[in-house]
Amino acid sequence: MKTEFSDVQMQDPAIQRSNKILRSCVHCGFCTATCPTYQVLGDELDSPRGRIYLIKDMLETGRVPDAKTVGHIDRCLGCLACMSTCPSGVHYMHLIDHARNYIEENYKRPLSERALRWVLTLVLPYPTRFRVALLGAKMARPFARFIPDKRLRAMIAIAPKQVPPVSRNDDPQTFAPIAARKKRVALMTGCAQRALDTDINDATIRLLTRFGCEIVVAEGQGCCGALTHHMGKQSESHKAAAANIKAWAREMDESGLDAIVINTSGCGTTVKDYGHMFEGDPLEADAKRVAAIAKDVSEVLKDLDLPEGGAPEMTVAYHAACSLQHGQQIKTVPKDLLKRAGFNVVEPKDSQLCCGSAGTYNLMQPEISAQLKERKVETLMAKNPDVIAAGNIGCMMQIGSAIGVPVVHTVELLDWATGGPRPAKMDADPSIQKVPILR
Repeated sequence: MKTEFSDVQMQDPAIQRSNKILRSCVHCGFCTATCPTYQVLGDELDSPRGRIYLIKDMLETGRVPDAKTVGHIDRCLGCLACMSTCPSGVHYMHLIDHARNYIEENYKRPLSERALRWVLTLVLPYPTRFRVALLGAKMARPFARFIPDKRLRAMIAIAPKQVPPVSRNDDPQTFAPIAARKKRVALMTGCAQRALDTDINDATIRLLTRFGCEIVVAEGQGCCGALTHHMGKQSESHKAAAANIKAWAREMDESGLDAIVINTSGCGTTVKDYGHMFEGDPLEADAKRVAAIAKDVSEVLKDLDLPEGGAPEMTVAYHAACSLQHGQQIKTVPKDLLKRAGFNVVEPKDSQLCCGSAGTYNLMQPEISAQLKERKVETLMAKNPDVIAAGNIGCMMQIGSAIGVPVVHTVELLDWATGGPRPAKMDADPSIQKVPILR
């Protein structure tokens, strides 16, 4: 793609990076085949190729973004399926991030949108505040049909019926390995996940310590910054990310770390990109050190020699989170781990398409999100699964809100298969028996 940035514009490092990305696009259109919003809306401007043209024009002219351009860019899920499909290696993730930052700095949204984004920024990255909001949503559920704003109704609908109690495992501390020590790792406990589903971190700790990992929950870590990063709020996202970088770099310097374990793939994609996010910043060197050892939990587990077999006759439908299969290009490892444990693993049709969660997307674009959720649930149920496994809390909440089958994290099944408790979400099904442990 030909670009025409001025010499003055090219002095901006962000423009330099985006210019390189834009020039790598050859207009082939392969991305449209795997873009969820193009599948739903059928509008070229709601495809990666169309958005690339809009971003190019917006950045080249340096103009104030218009509502039409903002609308099309806002409707991007950021699922990154286009990056898996693109034969030219267009780094769409960095381009859409730049566009969102530019819009945030140069476009004044309607008051209702500004208020919604302000609330999300103040609530979601903070577990205690989020818990209070979830309790409020629970109380508001009987009155949801009277609320005119579809986005507020979506927030109420997505909230779990029961908010789990606080898990003290999420506090800063160290967990000794049960088996001979193989690795020392830091566990990222997250933010929203700590309010929505404490079983995931608990299962991760049991599983990793069982197979030789010493785990540290570092003092000072918190939200990875993804939620605000994808809203274009660079200052807030970098502040959150910087706290993590400092906390983990301190652990690396003092006692050493073999990995930073992340069990929410949306967070993992962001942490692995810290080196890019902090390019030119005083924290760049530490950001790159952190990014270099950031691992999805499945990447760590594959090296720990988990035992084979042991699972009952059970069909697990594996939902591939976009941030895992496209953002991190981890496609087979979680499935291989589940198969090794003895589960019968199946995948739905069009597994490359997003479920519609995408961070805060299901809250800000509820209509499109609902269509994608309906499609995903239909394809999952076509496999007649006993349970659905995923590696991202957002996907779990999205799918779980519309399906009658238990939705659990992959680590919960692996923990169960190797001696841990049966996932609580499966307790409603008495036909599912505890897994025998094979040594």
